[in-house]
Amino acid sequence: MLPMSLNLSTQQVHGVTVVKASGRIVFGEEANALRNEIKPFVQAGAANVVIDLTDVVYVDSGGIGALVGLYTTARAGGGDLKLAGANPKVRHVLDITKLSGILGIFATAEEAVAAMRRSATA
Repeated sequence: MLPMSLNLSTQQVHGVTVVKASGRIVFGEEANALRNEIKPFVQAGAANVVIDLTDVVYVDSGGIGALVGLYTTARAGGGDLKLAGANPKVRHVLDITKLSGILGIFATAEEAVAAMRRSATA
């Protein structure tokens, strides 16, 4: 059985907000929780965000919508949003929606942070 909730923890790594998600990113409370976790950081000027999906087991269309909205919010705030650690099932959803090419998906959160830091200094 799939976990029913989304758990989030946030930390700053080299000036990048890293949000570790576990559970499901689905329409409703979970997608709203993800948005509510990230938006204050972007509004406070910490607009570079990595979402670590290592422990996310499922993403539905509402979750995809939340990720797109957060990407748009981060970009509007002068930053960027990248994803890390997507399992094959989640990666497939991101690939068929063409988001993997837009958002950038990395094997680990550390790789995503490093890529974000490189693009910030370029």
